[in-house]
Amino acid sequence: SFAYLHSRELVWSQKLREIWLGERNQANDLMAWNADVTRMPAVMHSEYLRRCYLGNEIAEGRFPVEGRPVTLTDIRQPMFVVGTEKDHMSPWKSVYKIHRLTDTDICFVLTNGGHNAGIVSEPGHANRHYAMHTRSADDPVLPPNLWVASAPRTEGSWWPAWHDWLLAQGSGRTVKARTPAPGDVLCDAPGEYVHVRYLD
Repeated sequence: SFAYLHSRELVWSQKLREIWLGERNQANDLMAWNADVTRMPAVMHSEYLRRCYLGNEIAEGRFPVEGRPVTLTDIRQPMFVVGTEKDHMSPWKSVYKIHRLTDTDICFVLTNGGHNAGIVSEPGHANRHYAMHTRSADDPVLPPNLWVASAPRTEGSWWPAWHDWLLAQGSGRTVKARTPAPGDVLCDAPGEYVHVRYLD
């Protein structure tokens, strides 16, 4: 359903190529993943779309959890926030507003690509770049266009920068992975859900 937000590019151009030119998009892992449906209970999915997406209740401090509203200013830990240049669902300038909604240090990354390809941007992927800058809670917030002009641009995936940021936030201690109990195994990989068809 989100594809219809940019239906000309994401729906109709593909259908016209298929119907009139007989051309199909070359399948890849990302397209297969993107074609999968959201596996959320209907009530949860509806509440998410209505309250978080349309009503923007988290940004406005009106989304209740266990009877109390959650506000982004309650977050005291540093944040790593990613926006993508061509995102049709979360335009990067809207994502950038997180600077005005929190009182914590924010490392903001703007990467090329759209809603999916900008995030699923593994190292080694050609034609990727990003800009990144960290603002401490006490620093003034730059307008988005000034931020873009001043943030250094780096070629490649933003994932290694995220990895380095995560390491810098941690204590350096590692936690040993637990040994699963024999009863923890539900079925062989990849799981039974891959056999469920959307129409079933």
